[in-house]
Amino acid sequence: MATLTAALVLPSELKPSFSPHQSSLFVCRRRPKKSHPAFPVARLFGPAIFEASKLKVLFLGVDEKKHPGKLPRTYTLTHSDITSKLTLAISQTINNSQLQGWSNRLQRDEVVAEWKKVKDQMSLHVHCHISGGHFLLDLCAKLRYFIFCKELPVVLKAFVHGDGNLLNNYPELQEALVWVYFHSNLPEFNRVECWGALNNAAAPPPPAAGGGDGRVEAHQDMRQVEPSSKWERPEEPCIENCTCCFPPMSLIPWSQDLAHENIHDTQKGLQQQT
Repeated sequence: MATLTAALVLPSELKPSFSPHQSSLFVCRRRPKKSHPAFPVARLFGPAIFEASKLKVLFLGVDEKKHPGKLPRTYTLTHSDITSKLTLAISQTINNSQLQGWSNRLQRDEVVAEWKKVKDQMSLHVHCHISGGHFLLDLCAKLRYFIFCKELPVVLKAFVHGDGNLLNNYPELQEALVWVYFHSNLPEFNRVECWGALNNAAAPPPPAAGGGDGRVEAHQDMRQVEPSSKWERPEEPCIENCTCCFPPMSLIPWSQDLAHENIHDTQKGLQQQT
């Protein structure tokens, strides 16, 4: 999460080519004799590790005994570059007070999520802002997408750890599918991806062959767990009032009008690789 700040300050000559073997990014420093780095880029290609001691959880008007299929439940996760700590608010609506301040509006590194029941099937819908709003985000869209994907297992682990009592009371939620919405004004990054069951998506990815980042390979493996019909796009709720869908409207105040042609079709991706 903190590495998204680097996307706003990295000069063009330091922007990575996303090769896991390139280490020159960490060598260039304005003042190498100082003990601390000039930019918070050291974790950019390092492992994404969840640390429970750095997570602060706020329960705002929710009951861990209430199933999210009956009582609205959302997650608002933010990160402090000063303390390196995560703050997770678990509430019935997005905790907008966490998203105030000029730094949050500038960096847009928050992650928000909601539980949804659609046709009696529970799923977790996670939203990330890639670009749009100001030109700095647009310039760094590719890097921001890469960082969000790399850090998402940590985000999901924070959800699982912070809301552990709920998941212990309803262990079937661990098997719920995770849908990740990447919001961008660029069609390339304006997409929806299915990350598989929550317990798998929250697990740290194994190292890739050759010592690279295993996130992509692990993500592709998770796609093959379920039948193809479950991976095309999120199920649409019923149009009329019903008891099999809840809540009736999304609790996320962000636009969800993602064009179908920009929705990530995981099955086509798998066919191209085979």
